[in-house]
Amino acid sequence: MNYTVHQIAEITNAQVIGDEKLLIKNIAFDSRIIYSTKNTAFIAINTKKNSGEKFIEAAIDRGIGVIISEHHDPQYENVTWIITSDSVAFLQKLAQYHFENAHIKSVGITGSNGKTILKEWLYQCLWNEFKTVKSPKSFNSQIGLPLSLLQINESHELGIFEVGISKPDEMEKQENIFHPQIGLLTHIGTAHLANFKSEEQLIDEKIKLFKNSEIIIYNGDNLLVDSKIKELYSTKKLITYGFKESNNVHFKNNFSRGKDVVVHYFSEQISFPANQRDEATLINALALLTVLKELGISNDKIIEKINALKAVEMRLEAIEGIKNNIVINDSFNLDLDSLKTALQFLNEYNKPKKSLVLTEIVGVNSNSKELYEEVSELVNEQKFDSVFLIGHEISKYSELFKSKTSTYINTQELIDSKHLTEIENQIILLKGARKFEIEKLKDILELRKHDTVLEINLNAILHNINYHKSLLKPSTKMMAMVKANAYGLGSYEISEFLQHHHIDYLGVAFVDEGVELRKKGITVPIVVMNPEQHSYETVIAYNLEPEIYSFRVLEQFYEAVQKSGYDKKYPIHIKLETGMHRLGFKDFELDELSSTLAQKNVKVKSIFSHLSSSDLSSEKEFTLHQLDTFEKNSSYLIKHLGYTPTRHILNSSGITNYTDYQYDMVRIGIGMLGESPNSEINKQLRSVVSFKTVISQISYVGNGESVGYSRKFKTDHTTKIATIPVGYADGIPRLIGNQVGNVGIHKILSPIVGNICMDMMMINVDHIPDVKEGDTVTVFNAKPTLKEFADYCKTITYEVLTSISPRVKRIYVKD
Repeated sequence: MNYTVHQIAEITNAQVIGDEKLLIKNIAFDSRIIYSTKNTAFIAINTKKNSGEKFIEAAIDRGIGVIISEHHDPQYENVTWIITSDSVAFLQKLAQYHFENAHIKSVGITGSNGKTILKEWLYQCLWNEFKTVKSPKSFNSQIGLPLSLLQINESHELGIFEVGISKPDEMEKQENIFHPQIGLLTHIGTAHLANFKSEEQLIDEKIKLFKNSEIIIYNGDNLLVDSKIKELYSTKKLITYGFKESNNVHFKNNFSRGKDVVVHYFSEQISFPANQRDEATLINALALLTVLKELGISNDKIIEKINALKAVEMRLEAIEGIKNNIVINDSFNLDLDSLKTALQFLNEYNKPKKSLVLTEIVGVNSNSKELYEEVSELVNEQKFDSVFLIGHEISKYSELFKSKTSTYINTQELIDSKHLTEIENQIILLKGARKFEIEKLKDILELRKHDTVLEINLNAILHNINYHKSLLKPSTKMMAMVKANAYGLGSYEISEFLQHHHIDYLGVAFVDEGVELRKKGITVPIVVMNPEQHSYETVIAYNLEPEIYSFRVLEQFYEAVQKSGYDKKYPIHIKLETGMHRLGFKDFELDELSSTLAQKNVKVKSIFSHLSSSDLSSEKEFTLHQLDTFEKNSSYLIKHLGYTPTRHILNSSGITNYTDYQYDMVRIGIGMLGESPNSEINKQLRSVVSFKTVISQISYVGNGESVGYSRKFKTDHTTKIATIPVGYADGIPRLIGNQVGNVGIHKILSPIVGNICMDMMMINVDHIPDVKEGDTVTVFNAKPTLKEFADYCKTITYEVLTSISPRVKRIYVKD
C-alpha cells in the first residue's frame, strides 16, 4: 500500500487529527513486533476480549508517528491520529478498496487443512513467473486477511491469499473484502467444526468465498462438497481433484515406491517423482498442479517446479548457545516476508546486544539493488551490533548496512574466520536460504550437541493461553505457573515469551526460581508460592511477592521488611485453607489475621486458595464446597481489610470446569501446555512439547537371542532391533521397558524391548516399513501423546515433564 493519511481517511470515512500529508506504507497491529517504524501506522484494534488502545503508548515509544484508533488521546501532541468508529471495520474497508483497485490475478485458498502449505508451494512455483504477493504466515482471519491484502503494491501481478473462518457468518465479510478469480477449496475436516452445527454448515460457509470467482478448484472426493458446489455454482468453471477416477484431476497409478506418480489432468497425463507419498501430501500436490495449469504453466515447467519443491518449514528455532548466547535458527528459507517474521521473533527477546547472519536471497534475477535497499532498511532499524553477510550478490551492497558488517562468499568462509564463536552474551539470528547451509553455524554455536531434544512450540503455548482466556471475562487476569523450570520446559525462555505477550503474573515455587528470572530481565510481577524463611531478604532485594500462609511466616517476613528499610507497603499474597489441608489460614484465624495485617506495613495484593480436585467430575460436590468456603472467607477478610485485593482460586481445570468462579484472576499451568482432563477441551488445545531422538543403529537379532541388560527380552524369531540414544538419565523411567511403553517411528508405535539403559534403549522395528538409521523417533508428542506416555509411566504429565534431564537440549520453535 502507498497512501497519504488524507487518502486513508477519505477511503474509510475517518477523521484526521494532525498531518494529513504523511505517507503510510505499512500498518502494524501489535506493538511488540514492530520491526520498522518508517511510513508505518499503528492500528489499535478493539475486540470483545481486548483493546489495542492500551498498547498505543508502547507503539509511540517505539517511534510510531501515526495512530489509527477509535479514541484520541490529546497528551500525544506530536502524533497524527486517524479516528474511526470501528477499528476492525476500518481495516476491512481499507483492504477492500486496496484489493479492488490493485487489478491483479488472485488465488483464494480456504478449507480446514492444507491452506498454508498450498499457499507456500504455490509461491515457490510462481514467484519467478509473476511478481507475486502472499499472505504472511497464516494471516487469514477477519484481521489477518485485510493485513495480507494491504501488502499488495503496484508491481504485483499475482496474489495468493489464505481465507479462514472460525464461526458462521464470517465468510460473507471475508468475500466482501476479497473476491478471488481462482477459488481453491482444500480438505474439509474437523479443524473448525467446534462452532458449527454440522459439516454441511461448515461447507456452506466456506464456499461463500467463491461467489465471484471465475474458476473453482476443489476436492471432489467429498461428495457433500461436490454436490453443494455444483448446485450453487453450476455456471462457473469447476475443476475437481482427488483420488477417485470421477475427478477431472486424479491419480492413475497406485504409488509404488521407486516409480513416478502419474496424474490424469482431463485428457492429459503428467508424471513426476514423489518422495513423500502420504495421502495429505499427494492430495495437496494435485491441488497445486491444477492451479498451475489454470495459470498457464506448461507441463514441463510444472514437473520441474514440483521436483524443486522444498519442504515448507514454517518455524523458527531458539536454542541455548555457547558463551551465554541465544541462537535463533531460521535457516529454512529466505524472502522479504520471512525476514520480517524473523525480525519480529527477535524482538521478543530482551538481550541488549544482537548479531545477524544473513545470506543473499536466491533467485533474484533483476532489481537486486532495490531489493537489498529494502533488506538493509529493515536490518538497520534493528541496530545489530554485527552483521555477517553471506553470498556474492548481497556482499556487493554491504555499504547499505549501518552496523559493523563483514562479508563472506560462502558459509564455510565465515566458519573458518571464527568470528561467530567470539560473540558473547548476545542473541544471534541465523537467517538464510537453504542453498547456503547456514544450519552448519547452528551446529557450531549451540551449547548441547545431544541428538535427543525437547522441542517446545511457543505459538502452541500462546494458542492454549488464548483459548483459556476466551472462556473468561476480558477483565480477568491470568497468572502463569513457571515453577520447576516451567514444568521442565525452561523457566526463562517460557517466562520471556509470556512477558512479551503481556501475562499479568508469573508464579514460582521457590525464591531462587524468581531470582533467576529477575537476573535475566523478567520484570512481570512474580509470586513465590513457597518462600523459605532464610530467603526473605532475597525476596525483597529482587522485588518478588511472597505467599503468606501462616502467622509465623507473616511475622518473619515483616521483620525482614523492616530490616531492609523498605518504606512502602510491601505486596504480599494471602493463602486461605479451603479443604486441601496443605497450607493456608483457616476460617477461625481470619479475625486475628485482619487485625495483624492492619498493624503491618504490607499490602495484600491477592487472596487465593487451591482446588484439590477440579479435574474430577466425581468430586464436584467437594470442589463446590471449597469454592463456597473461599467465597465466604475471602469476603470476610476483604470486609475487615477495608480494601479489595485480587482474588483467585481456579487452576487450569478449574478455568474450564468452574468458569463462573473466575473472580479477578486465574492460574494456568498444565493447560497452557495443551493438557486438559476434559476431552472436548483437549480437542481445542495444541500439543506444546515434542520429545524426539534418532535411531543410532539397526541390528538383526537372531531367534532366541537376548537384548539389553539382564537378558529380560529374548526374540522368538529373527527380529529387527533399533537402538536409540535416550535412557533413564534423560528422564525415561526404567519401568516402561520390556514392552510396557512405546515410541513412535513414521507415526507407527514401536515397543520398547529389554531393560532401559542409562543412555540408550532398544525398540522393536520389525513392523516399520523403510526404517533406517538416522530416522526420527518420537518419545512423545502425537504418537504416542504426552498423556499416553504418562500412562505408560503410571503417573501424571507433570511428573513426566519435570523428570526430563537438563542434558536434553531444549529447542523453542514458532510455527
